[in-house]
Amino acid sequence: MKKELEYFTIDGEFGGNQDWFTNVVMHVGGCAAATACDSCIYFARKFGMKSLYPFDTWKLNKEEYKKYSQIMKPYLRPRINGVNKLYLYTDGFREYLKDKQKDGGVCVSAEMKEFSGEHTVTEAKQFVRQQIGKEIPIPYLMLRHKNKEKFEDFIWHWFLVIGYEEKEDGFWIRVATYGEETWLNLEELWNTGEKEKGGMIGYRLENV
Repeated sequence: MKKELEYFTIDGEFGGNQDWFTNVVMHVGGCAAATACDSCIYFARKFGMKSLYPFDTWKLNKEEYKKYSQIMKPYLRPRINGVNKLYLYTDGFREYLKDKQKDGGVCVSAEMKEFSGEHTVTEAKQFVRQQIGKEIPIPYLMLRHKNKEKFEDFIWHWFLVIGYEEKEDGFWIRVATYGEETWLNLEELWNTGEKEKGGMIGYRLENV
């Protein structure tokens, strides 16, 4: 079983990239804001939610993306320990939705599900199936992981899950971050072996 969302590129790179940010604090700690930016671009392109992204979603470029990240910054601002709690993301993104979403029609609900890393991997797989099955990307927060070398780029980091594939060798998720596409084994990723785990966010769409 394989399911992938139709994603976007920006000047030849796969989605947005935190490394583009020239603002120092955003360059270091802007992964939550970048994840929210990419979510909004996806929703604007897929479901016509034009109020979520102030530029042309069909002519994406790095300069406008960087400007957009500064618009998102106050809502998901970098801080000393990062946006290291699921509620910090949902609280911040909820405020952005309230301020920007004026279209009517299909919209992202302010009621988001916080799916803690304390859930079992079986439950995590089902959560991914449900969200991707609805054509909805999933913000994923991973904090610490016992396999630091393998998951170095994903530790203390927000990224987007945009697909999955169930294969004989495991349940794989397709993720977008740092302008790249990566496939990760969810069993290995989810079972961090650490107390500070993170989790996922479940967006919900609704008609208004």
